[in-house]
Amino acid sequence: MPDDVVVVDNVYKSYRVGEVVTWALRGVSLKVKRGDMIAIMGPSGSGKTTLLNMIGLLDRPTKGKIYIDGIDTSKLSDHELANFRNYKIGFVFQTFNLVGRLTVLENIELPLIARGLPRHVRAKIVMEALKKVGGDESWLKKRPTQLSGGQQQRVAIARAIVTSPSIILADEPTGNLDRASAKVVMNTFLELNKSGQTIVIVTHDPEVANCTNKIYVIRDGMIVDVKEPDKSRNILLTT
Repeated sequence: MPDDVVVVDNVYKSYRVGEVVTWALRGVSLKVKRGDMIAIMGPSGSGKTTLLNMIGLLDRPTKGKIYIDGIDTSKLSDHELANFRNYKIGFVFQTFNLVGRLTVLENIELPLIARGLPRHVRAKIVMEALKKVGGDESWLKKRPTQLSGGQQQRVAIARAIVTSPSIILADEPTGNLDRASAKVVMNTFLELNKSGQTIVIVTHDPEVANCTNKIYVIRDGMIVDVKEPDKSRNILLTT
């Protein structure tokens, strides 16, 4: 495996509405090394979520290339891209995106179903993932609405890691949480990172960004700064 999990190479992304073309990304390049935990920061409309969607293979660049684990994803068909995404990338969203009618166990096992694993094998893998995020067996039969916001987000993280992906992409993962729950969630990410998991977090919150190892600042579709985090402003150390 190459040292770089992700290489974004001179990526542009445009959207057309009638005759109007809007460039959401303009020549973005960055690398995410294996074991990194980085933040992408920027104001609303800066292109940070578009960039995350590019890295997550949810959309294709207008120009430029995305490499994941050394694979040029521009050469993959839509079907190949979907399978590649399922194996390589775990997603965590601001709104959790859990299925309300399903139990915690059923939510976490969703990415495994396409792999044809027997139910008992899936259940074992789910429990291992849930333990990694600080959950326990008592959560398995509950519905998402029976959990706190912080617990729901940890279930979402368990769903993201259940396939042992190369990278986790988190879009404003603490945006819907109170401060105490945000600390628990960020601690969860830090523990996963310590175990070797590569993580990219999009956030507008400098305290969340300061939990990471490197901060990319994006504005008007371009990376305008790359800086070291200020650990004195780490959300885990402040009251």
